[in-house]
Amino acid sequence: MAAAVAQRIDELRRLIRRHDHAYYVLARPTVSDRQYDALLVELTRLELQQPDLITPDSPTQRVGESPLGGFEHVEHLTPMLSIDNTYDEQQLRDFDGRVQSGLGAQPYRYVVDPKIDGVAVSLVYQDGVLRRAVTRGDGRMGDDVTQNLRTLRDVPLRLMTDQPPKVCEVRGEVYWPHEAFRAYNAQRESDGLEPFANPRNAASGTLKQLDPRKVAGRGLRFIAHGFGVIDPPIAKTHAKVMARLSQWGVPTSEHQTTADDIDEAVELCHRWQSQRRELPYQTDGLVIKVDSLAQREILGTTSRHPRWCIAYKFAPDQAETVLRKVEFQVGKLGTITPRAVMDPVQLAGTTVRHATLHNFDQIERLDVRINDTVLIEKAGEIIPQVVRVLKEKRPQGARRIKAPSRCPVCSGTVERDEGGVYIRCINPGCVAQLMERLLYFCGRDQMDIEGIGKSLVEQLVDEGLVTDYADLYGLHKKRDQLVALKRMADKSADNLLDGIEASKSQPLSRLLAALNIRHVGRRSAEAVAEEFGELDAIERADEEALTAVDGVGAELAASMHRFFASPDGRNVVQRLRAAGVCTTQPKRVMAENALLSGLSVVLTGTLESRGRKETQELIKRLGGKPTGSVTARTDLLIYGDSPGSKLAKARELGVETIDEREFLRRIDQG
Repeated sequence: MAAAVAQRIDELRRLIRRHDHAYYVLARPTVSDRQYDALLVELTRLELQQPDLITPDSPTQRVGESPLGGFEHVEHLTPMLSIDNTYDEQQLRDFDGRVQSGLGAQPYRYVVDPKIDGVAVSLVYQDGVLRRAVTRGDGRMGDDVTQNLRTLRDVPLRLMTDQPPKVCEVRGEVYWPHEAFRAYNAQRESDGLEPFANPRNAASGTLKQLDPRKVAGRGLRFIAHGFGVIDPPIAKTHAKVMARLSQWGVPTSEHQTTADDIDEAVELCHRWQSQRRELPYQTDGLVIKVDSLAQREILGTTSRHPRWCIAYKFAPDQAETVLRKVEFQVGKLGTITPRAVMDPVQLAGTTVRHATLHNFDQIERLDVRINDTVLIEKAGEIIPQVVRVLKEKRPQGARRIKAPSRCPVCSGTVERDEGGVYIRCINPGCVAQLMERLLYFCGRDQMDIEGIGKSLVEQLVDEGLVTDYADLYGLHKKRDQLVALKRMADKSADNLLDGIEASKSQPLSRLLAALNIRHVGRRSAEAVAEEFGELDAIERADEEALTAVDGVGAELAASMHRFFASPDGRNVVQRLRAAGVCTTQPKRVMAENALLSGLSVVLTGTLESRGRKETQELIKRLGGKPTGSVTARTDLLIYGDSPGSKLAKARELGVETIDEREFLRRIDQG
């Protein structure tokens, strides 16, 4: 009997994996939903009868039942290097010239793939079973997001082969398909929450959810575009490796193709410039790789990127439209930002009606006026901005844009910043500022309170339920009023209250960043919190003590001291403390004899191996303190391309300076 059950369980798992692959990867379902559900119900029932037969790769084990405590940092089997970029045909041909020079007389060909704008991850299969999924991180270490990746139905928990390699590392992108992203945003707006800005950032935030059940319902997908360690090897070319992975159930790009020479690759780049809009996901270019794995070994890598691979980035889409009026938006610190309202126009696959004008100096530089025809593009493929005025199309009577003399929301007094770039409302009771401050306080990088969007904040303020941050922590006493709000019900209210309660345990650095103290950002808040350890000590500190913290200048120190000395600042901090919000900072744990232990480190110039934020995190893990300015207390300066004046100042002060390559060499040796 037991043997028969085990045999049936094995058979059901194979059937469900095959149906999953057909539905989620091939988009060709082989059974009805009802038939599929019946198979899954039967498997679940049999596993409950024989729990000793449950394995991690079973289709019933995709979604964990309990939230994670956090993400472990793990090292990649081999580094996930970044890819060098090109922006025009000539740069692409220059790359081909380097490949030709490196390979001599050897013939070669390329593999060309759409560059998905998603979150890079590495999936490690051992003996065919998914054991680990890791984000790219800094290229050498990333976050272990295995439990979250297991919820993606197109990621096979077991490779569909009876003879898998001992180790198979699949690399690809987690992305949010346009259709699923729009549907999820529509639901958020229906629930009174702010929609996500773009699929890429939203996918990244989703993968950082500690509860895999929240990831499972968002419709993220995965496509493999490459690989790391495969032992033993399964093919001699990239194209054949990807074909084999596809046979084993790994989703790969149907648009991947080969090019016999650079002319074919260039022609593909031109064709995809417009064709990319037909894809179900965001893409910002094409990736061109040498196909032969042996030739890749010959070409090798730099410390920054492979020599056998390059990305061709598409030119940003632009569109003409007419600017009809300008709205003035008030930010959390009172900054008034001009936003253009235009005739609707299609841009990069979306309908655009608004674009940023940045500030009033930009309006003067562009000489933009009401009823002007303007050229807009998406900055970084995300934020529409006005880049040029087509003055030859300017109509008679086009009106100049005047900066507001009063706050457009509260009619309060406005002042120009020193230098004249920004105009600010200086009324501390401005409702618009309050709303923006509350949204910022609850943001992911601050107190991380999920479920609070613009619509809900407006209602909380309008109904008088919240007048400052501390009021959020008293909402549990006003649950009935909360439930009565528009698009709010019992479950939504309880989820919100749970999120507010959980935010009390955020470290002091998050609280400092959330308080909207002018000039205080995430990094400076972290530096101050780690230096003083508790909020009481920061409140007692004078400007001199604050300035002594690495990375804290006189302006920031004065702003922080002014906040904690003010009646409003003292009051809100006292109320937050009374509500039970954490006011201490845990000590950073670092490896013994860490490479940069106790050193103050400054970065300058353009770094190629990883982003600036990632490098700063790496410095912290190595025991160092990343700071923003060079002083006599600086111990080390790491520079990339175009380092500027900081390098000269460091050398003048006798500070040790090393380039990025030397920094990476020391890490490798360490």
